[in-house]
Amino acid sequence: MDDRAEIQAFLSSRRARLTPQQAGLPAFGGNRRVKGLRREEVAMLAGVSVDYYVRLERGNLAGASDSVLDSLARALQLDEAERDHLFDLARRSGPRTTAPRKSAARRVRPSLQQILDAITDAPAWIRNDRHDLLAANRMARALYSPMLADPRRPANTARFVYLDPASQQFFTDWNKAADDIAAILRSEAGRNPHDKALTELIGELSTRSETFRRRWADHNVRFHRTGVKRLHHPAVGDLELNFEAMTLLSDPGLTLLVYTAAPGTPSADSLRLLSTWAATQDHAQLQDHDRSTSI
Repeated sequence: MDDRAEIQAFLSSRRARLTPQQAGLPAFGGNRRVKGLRREEVAMLAGVSVDYYVRLERGNLAGASDSVLDSLARALQLDEAERDHLFDLARRSGPRTTAPRKSAARRVRPSLQQILDAITDAPAWIRNDRHDLLAANRMARALYSPMLADPRRPANTARFVYLDPASQQFFTDWNKAADDIAAILRSEAGRNPHDKALTELIGELSTRSETFRRRWADHNVRFHRTGVKRLHHPAVGDLELNFEAMTLLSDPGLTLLVYTAAPGTPSADSLRLLSTWAATQDHAQLQDHDRSTSI
């Protein structure tokens, strides 16, 4: 990834989405030759010279102080994820003072699997920053059975969303899921541009999915910490699940996710049905295994 091009595309796209009215500036005349704010307007809001802002937007963030970056983030009304992404891009522009982060893990410790298995009433799973599904409890394996139907391992949420037509039935709001995963991958690419496997995943998605290419070109970034998942499972129907994502501090790059349903809701009933369905699937697989070993 070209760092200067990344910076230019990110800053210009954030500037283009912000109107003078949103920035608290008077709008003079009805014809503006640029979409969103002009460069001089951003410079004024950030308290820097126009020449300096132009230099920043052209991709030269090297040497920009934290106070300048903070002022720029406020001027462009960046949210927390966007602000962090701006600082990540700035760090990439300067001389490297720390070693690159290790590539995202591909396996979990046995004790973490034990924790997952101890969670019996809710889907729980562990992923890395590329959104590889690395470990799951029985409920999560049942919930994500449409994704796990693909034999490729590790299963990957981004690959499922963009390359498997089954995802469009699984995610009730598929467009939101597609927006989210592209933005989350963009955030991770900003934090860790030297992750070869992440770069390969982004390259695969860009090559095989025009939809991904369009969303990647938007330069949106996003955190994925808490929220609601609306899913349609082929066996139990519609589910509206709350999720919490918890970073595992002892295992950098790994995240534990747990899905729950509000008590007394249809989704809570569907989760109980999913548990029964999962037990049935396990029993059927055990019988198949016993028959195959007895032959």
